[in-house]
Amino acid sequence: MPRQVRIQCPGAMYHVMSRGNRRQEIYFDDVDRQDFLKTLAEACQKTAWQLHAYPWSSFGYYLAAPEHRPQWLRVDRLLGEHGLQQDSAAARREFERRTEALRLAAGQEESLKALRRGWCLGSEEFKQQKLEQIDGQVGQHHFGRMRLELAHAKAERIIGEELRRLGWPEAQLALRRKRDPSKLEIAARLRRETTLSVKEIAARLHLGTPASASLCLLATLRKTTAGTPTQCRLAI
Repeated sequence: MPRQVRIQCPGAMYHVMSRGNRRQEIYFDDVDRQDFLKTLAEACQKTAWQLHAYPWSSFGYYLAAPEHRPQWLRVDRLLGEHGLQQDSAAARREFERRTEALRLAAGQEESLKALRRGWCLGSEEFKQQKLEQIDGQVGQHHFGRMRLELAHAKAERIIGEELRRLGWPEAQLALRRKRDPSKLEIAARLRRETTLSVKEIAARLHLGTPASASLCLLATLRKTTAGTPTQCRLAI
């Protein structure tokens, strides 16, 4: 089964790997590996690629002084993610300590499931930033979970925009009546611009049961498209 299509966006980081056909070996000895690294270094020089990790393990290079590292290996971003702003001996020792602590931590196998089966590894804030960047680039060949998360992230942005326009706090969605015209307008926009189902929209905006929300939403959509020939059919 082919892998899912890779999402591309500015500032993204990718784990790039290469393996032989039918899992055959692609290197026979360390000479082959060193030749590959030389070719990789040439590619970085020609294309301005920035590498953050790969030759067996880059961990040793991270612990080494800058003059003992390949010029194409960039360490500041990963150290910065750990709050280590300077590439000093003390910072490298702290990075080693943290990495070793992670290795020894219990439950590592469970924490790797998100990396093996998901599309993004990072905090929820980081994931939301990536979802905003890839909006409009996700197709049917991408992860179903990614498409679902993208739809919900887009819906939340729309709801936030509408609440600011109305001057409402989030709590107003629950306090106002189910058939509030402004709530139905938000629902109509969600239906037009996202792939959320009526059931999901009704639950998020406190519109009551999906069946009743469907009727109200249908009427609102007809009003917003008045004068334009249209057929409205809402799947709950």
